[in-house]
Amino acid sequence: MITKSKLKRKRLQIRQWHKRRKKIKKLKEKLQQAQTLEEREKIIEKILKIAPHYPIENLTKEIK
Repeated sequence: MITKSKLKRKRLQIRQWHKRRKKIKKLKEKLQQAQTLEEREKIIEKILKIAPHYPIENLTKEIK
C-alpha cells in the first residue's frame, strides 16, 4: 500500500527531475550561443555539475 509520505517523496523527485531538465535545456541554448571556447567549457562544467552522467559528446557534435 502506498502511503502519503511515499507519494510526497515521489512528487518531490518528479519536481526535481523537471527542474533539472529545464536547467539543462537552458544551458544547452546558452552553449549554442557561446562564442569562445572558455564560455563553452564553463557551461559544460555547469551541465556536468547538475547531471554528472549527461552525454557531453552529443553536445559537442551539435556545436560543430
